[in-house]
Amino acid sequence: MAVVQEHEKKEILCKDWLSKPKKLLIDGKWVEAKSGKTFAVVNPATEEVLCHVAEGGKEDVDLAVKAARRAFEHGPWRTMAAYERARLMYKLADAIDAHADELAQLETMDNGKPIKESRGFDVVQTAETFRYYAGWCTKLEGETTNVNSNFFTYTLREPIGVVGQIIPWNFPMLMLAWKWGPALACGNTIVLKPAEQTPLTALRIGELAMEVGFPEGVINIITGFGADSAGEAISKHMDIDKVAFTGEDKTGKLIVQASTSNLKRVSLELGGKAPNIVFADADIDAAVRGAITGIFFNQGQVCCAGSRLFLEKPIHDEFMSKLTDRVNKIRQGNGLDENTGIGPQVSKEQQERVLKYIDIAKGEGAAVACGGLVPEDQKKGYFVRPTIFTGVHNQMRIAQEEVFGPVLAVIPFTDMESVAEQANATAFGLSGAVWTADVKKAHKFVSRIKAGTVWVNCYNVLDPAMPFGGYKTSGYGRELGKHSIELYSNIKSVWMNMMD
Repeated sequence: MAVVQEHEKKEILCKDWLSKPKKLLIDGKWVEAKSGKTFAVVNPATEEVLCHVAEGGKEDVDLAVKAARRAFEHGPWRTMAAYERARLMYKLADAIDAHADELAQLETMDNGKPIKESRGFDVVQTAETFRYYAGWCTKLEGETTNVNSNFFTYTLREPIGVVGQIIPWNFPMLMLAWKWGPALACGNTIVLKPAEQTPLTALRIGELAMEVGFPEGVINIITGFGADSAGEAISKHMDIDKVAFTGEDKTGKLIVQASTSNLKRVSLELGGKAPNIVFADADIDAAVRGAITGIFFNQGQVCCAGSRLFLEKPIHDEFMSKLTDRVNKIRQGNGLDENTGIGPQVSKEQQERVLKYIDIAKGEGAAVACGGLVPEDQKKGYFVRPTIFTGVHNQMRIAQEEVFGPVLAVIPFTDMESVAEQANATAFGLSGAVWTADVKKAHKFVSRIKAGTVWVNCYNVLDPAMPFGGYKTSGYGRELGKHSIELYSNIKSVWMNMMD
């Protein structure tokens, strides 16, 4: 008798939705790509085609930008009362909550991540991000400045205009919320390109946005590819006022180059090679759990992943024993299975990238403490076992380049000075963490780390109210919190003559 897997017994709430054509959202209407082309969206756990999606290109981007421009200049979005914009954003958050199970399944099938992560983190944080920025709609303020008694001087905070947003495949719906939230709160209109690997939750949330009443042209979604296609067209478009991008640093540099066409504003959230530093006085069990969360959450496909684990030498062996024991017990499989702890990489290309870096690490002399291969029991899907390397030094490629997979490089250290120097000896500066029972040491060490986020005795803790972004080649600009309002608004100074 055949064994029925848990994910096969689960009702797939999005089955009917997947069976329908997936089109582009332009000016409030769902339309085919002008080329008529489509591309397949694949479930990375099964390698099965989920559906086909319209392949938008430059012509489609042009139409979307024109729609967004009309909506910005002549539509109701920019001029409606702030509380009305907020009301629509709250309604979208409520709609996301109402479809939480469906969206979680869709995210897991599209991306591969465990359903407990999709439902417990991605959906929850997506809805809460919209609620947070809905609150900002009524909080956007100018200032009065008494610079000269002969003039009444004040500032206005105004929306930028049409914004192009290009989001990655690792947190598809959450990255959408990070981009849409502040842009909509400020009164901008949007042209969004989801990652070609994971476009489905963006399309479904686009439908929900239309259902709750967002005006035509405010939100436009172009599915398609990057280079020589929709992504490049957004980056170069002369009538887009700002581009926001989350993804690989190489692509970010190309977007900056393309932005010179009209000197559009750019914000970038790029890669990372985060140091996760554990001192000998730390709570080892808590730090072990934090190390696992830091690198294996979302299959290691996290820009702020703690991919470099620095262990103070006196605790190295004990820590590694506990770490490898726990990691070897992580259940890997289809993300729809409630018992799955780690799913597949998002694509065949990403699986091959991770496996290549594993080979590079072995060639450089690093030793495999666990993992380092494709699981034998997975005949389909783009799986890589959670992998830990020891015998690593900070100059190895495995310690300097972003793998973006479930691969951890463990590096011993002897003192605070040496580990601080090593922690900062990378091109990236997105995040880091320190584990210690000494509060004074923690504060001192936080100030030494060149990164946009530093966690102390925790890892991967996020909230819509706290800014997120990087130093160095991890990008510029801050998403989340009040700081992202700066990314999507302009300041206008007004001088009113008060002289007789």
